[in-house]
Amino acid sequence: MTGMDEEGLAHLLRWVQDGVVSRRQLFDLGAEPHDLRRWLRRGRFTPVHPGVYVEHNGPTTWDQRAWAAVLLHEPCALTRESALPRPPDRAPVQVAIGLRRSVRAVPGVVAHRTAHWEDRVRPGSCPPRLRIEEAAVEAALHEPDPGRAYRLLAEATWSRQTDARTIAATLGRRRGGANHALLAGMLDDLALGACSVLEREYLHRVERAHGLPCAERQVGATAVGRVQRDVEYRPFAVVVELDGRAFHESPQAFDQDLGRDLATAALRHGSDRVTLRVGWGQVLRDACSTAGHVGAVLRSRGWEGTLRCCPQCPRPVGS
Repeated sequence: MTGMDEEGLAHLLRWVQDGVVSRRQLFDLGAEPHDLRRWLRRGRFTPVHPGVYVEHNGPTTWDQRAWAAVLLHEPCALTRESALPRPPDRAPVQVAIGLRRSVRAVPGVVAHRTAHWEDRVRPGSCPPRLRIEEAAVEAALHEPDPGRAYRLLAEATWSRQTDARTIAATLGRRRGGANHALLAGMLDDLALGACSVLEREYLHRVERAHGLPCAERQVGATAVGRVQRDVEYRPFAVVVELDGRAFHESPQAFDQDLGRDLATAALRHGSDRVTLRVGWGQVLRDACSTAGHVGAVLRSRGWEGTLRCCPQCPRPVGS
């Protein structure tokens, strides 16, 4: 082991790769196969994946799992949610590999064949990862839940590392998909504060699907120039304010606040006009419960209609 670069290994483990190293890197630093066998036997390193090790025998952090996944399938880069600012801690690490590569499935790692991934890597990222706008588009395009897709886009913009226009330009360079137009509309909402797509989704998913009365649509401009689209049930003095912004501490907190507003308003009675704020989460992910809340407010103000269940309703709506 006279040729082993211990100083280089210490630097790699401590300052670069968070205690994770690959077999190839150890051999490049001068280790011999018998050295590696001895280190494993004595517990200096513990296998994470085939040919990838961590310098302890305890639980690995998310950053260590990310490094292990990248070293397992190198050359590659973190992608989708794994390359976004708040990756899910317990989910498999997702990496982008070349279109023609075939890799062995390994628990805890998902490899996605991705065109031109090398050109989309964030410069200087360590471990290598797609630029945040590229990762957000990849994640949103492959997310079947529209509400979650919106949250992924919103959290990317909330990170201040990119903006909605940059993500929209990235999306525009991609081939169309089943949700391409919807994502483009969401990004328009994030960039401009306009709620045109949100308004349409409210009309179809909440109002018509559940038999709510037909509302009047109004468009107004605020003092700061943001377009605000309101849905007004004039005979019952109820206004639904469609808010496509993601300005809260986090989009998840924003959704939770709107949900609480709806639930509270459904319990309130009186003759004054009631304004309900509704965001993307309430329309795309919780349309059925949103319809129940809106219907409860309308009934408390004289509406005599009956809510109906849509095919997605888990139980009688409004119950």
